[in-house]
Amino acid sequence: MKGYDRLLELQELDTSVDRLEARRRHLESGRDVDEARAVVEKAEEQVGELRMALDSIASEERRLEHDVSSLEQRIAAEQGRLYDGSVANPKELQAIQAEIAGLQSRKSRLEDEELGQMERREELEGRLPPLEAELKETRERLDRLEETSEEELGEIAADLERRRVEREGLVPELDEELLDLYEDLRASKKGVGAARLIDGVCQGCHEKLSPLYLDRLKRTDGIRRCENCRRILVLE
Repeated sequence: MKGYDRLLELQELDTSVDRLEARRRHLESGRDVDEARAVVEKAEEQVGELRMALDSIASEERRLEHDVSSLEQRIAAEQGRLYDGSVANPKELQAIQAEIAGLQSRKSRLEDEELGQMERREELEGRLPPLEAELKETRERLDRLEETSEEELGEIAADLERRRVEREGLVPELDEELLDLYEDLRASKKGVGAARLIDGVCQGCHEKLSPLYLDRLKRTDGIRRCENCRRILVLE
């Protein structure tokens, strides 16, 4: 049958065109760019939240440092009253000592809080550089995608034109009946109307043909078809 031996060339061309068309639709939909932009926004949010947390910790550290300094001044003042001889009453001296002890206890608690804030700040500061590096990388990827999408669309358009011209030159070399069947099968078989038969296995459905059917195929002069998926078979 005219052109039977070139049917797989046509199938390869059509498969290539289908893939290019799918890629073009994907690029035109902007999904790659949208996904990359979403990753950038998430990274920006994480970095922003971390920086806000660091700002909050810095503010709390300043407050605690101020409170500790105020307590130190009060402790020094009370200790001055305790030892400068200005107070002689034993009960009043005892009250000053109790006040000093209470102030020192509060100061110790605040210093512990301050230490905890410092440790938390150091932990967050250690997490910040990797997140900032990730944000930089995601922004660069988004920039590249935005720049290359248009270039790739141009390349796809040129590739599609070349393959379609090649297809137009190949189609007249195929028998009309064979071509019509091939086109019908492509429409109903996910774009694959013809497949190789290798070692008794149809490469369209990947099912092994029965020995009896294989023997019959070898003695068939017309169109050979898979007994399972009914695609046109081209024997190796």
